[in-house]
This record gives sequence, structure tokens and C-alpha cells, in this order.
Amino acid sequence: MAFPTPGSPVRGSRSGQPIMALLDLLGRSWAMGIIWHLSAGPRTFRQLQDYCETISPTTLNKRLKELIQARFIERTVDGYALTPMGKEVFALLSPLGRWANNWAEGLKEV
Repeated sequence: MAFPTPGSPVRGSRSGQPIMALLDLLGRSWAMGIIWHLSAGPRTFRQLQDYCETISPTTLNKRLKELIQARFIERTVDGYALTPMGKEVFALLSPLGRWANNWAEGLKEV
């Protein structure tokens, strides 16, 4: 498999603990951005490329393939869309995103 998988060595874990495999996958360039953007609904390759601004077509294609293999996204007639598992991971990431915004604001106050 081309994406980080539980049970196989990944960044930060030789044993491939599931949480480490997930964080390795989500930590790859644009992976979370793609999930975040697809949370609003299906998008075409071109729409994703426009959203990601500086991403090369090669990198976007690679990331899409990894997220498809991980079962977070799928191809539909409307483009790429989150799967039920992708929607679940987005729901888990959303509070973390809100927390990060609060954290960023707190850093400005220091």
C-alpha cells in the first residue's frame, strides 16, 4: 500500500501504531486541506487544485490516491467526495481546528 498503514513502520513509529499511521497520513502536504475542502461537498480535480493554490498536479494526484486508498475520499460523478469515514475524521478534526484558532489567538497576546 502506498499510504501509511497501521502495523507497518510509519514516521514516528516503527511498530505502526494506528494513531501514528493516521497522523503520518494527515501530516502529508495538503492531506488535511483536501479533507477540509471536501467537507463542503464534492469537488473536481481542478477545483481542488485551485483551492490548494501551490500544489503541483503530481502531488495532488498522489495525495488523492492515498486518501482514496485510506477510504477517506472517493470519486463520484461530481468529482471527489468524502466517504462516511472521511466525514467522521473531519468531524474529529473540526474541534481541533477550533482549538488551534484559539491557541493562535492566545499566542498573539503573549
